[in-house]
Amino acid sequence: MGQKTVRFSDLSGELITRDDALARIVIHEHPELGDSPVEIEALADEATAIDKAALRVAVVDLYFPAEDEPRRVVMDAAAFGQLATDRPMSELLLTARPARAARRGSRAGRADYYATLEHAGEPHKGRITEAERELVRDHLGTVNERLAAQGQRTISLDDPEHVERYGLAGLAEAQTAQPG
Repeated sequence: MGQKTVRFSDLSGELITRDDALARIVIHEHPELGDSPVEIEALADEATAIDKAALRVAVVDLYFPAEDEPRRVVMDAAAFGQLATDRPMSELLLTARPARAARRGSRAGRADYYATLEHAGEPHKGRITEAERELVRDHLGTVNERLAAQGQRTISLDDPEHVERYGLAGLAEAQTAQPG
């Protein structure tokens, strides 16, 4: 006895009858997306429609003098091009120097920034290090007091995402086991 796999488009629910009609779509950024990319399957025609509807954009990091972190903005490529008034943007980009690596003193790329009691548990897109997990587990009350005082979201033992992200399964189970 054999098996047959039936695939449906995640976008439209339509049956995908041929392998050459199957497209893999990886979503890297979306307002409703969590911390990591996800993938879906769709008909090749649906992927082609996405390709045709795609916007031409410029993704730019802005480093302001009084700010530690850059601001990332996405804007229409034509609008960005119009900002270059001295010479065409294409020429400007060809002659521009390569970007410098982030400064070591900045928070960008420094996993140890969140591995301090002063910053552990702050929302961020980077991976959670074991040092940060340990600080949050050992000092959850203190971390939540600081986060609340700063007007940030607190870490909840009732939120499965928080429990997994910070390795709080033991604390969550202990809380559930307590009477009353």
